[in-house]
Amino acid sequence: MCLAIPGQIIGLADSIERMGRINFGGIVKEASLAFTPEAEVGDYVIVHAGFAISRLDEDEAQAALAEFAVLQALEADEADPA
Repeated sequence: MCLAIPGQIIGLADSIERMGRINFGGIVKEASLAFTPEAEVGDYVIVHAGFAISRLDEDEAQAALAEFAVLQALEADEADPA
């Protein structure tokens, strides 16, 4: 099973490799945009293993991020059985 995370492109590097800075809910990482040549700053992309593999609209991205937040909350509840 693979896990791909949605993030928003916040910057493009001036390089031949087409790299972008991606914001994953406050964590910023670099990823290759070679597979998504149409992606621009402000777009949301799905990133797997350091590569943006597809673009998605903001509503889809926000829905996915909300689901990740639910999973994170469930994990926190399991870690603290109080």
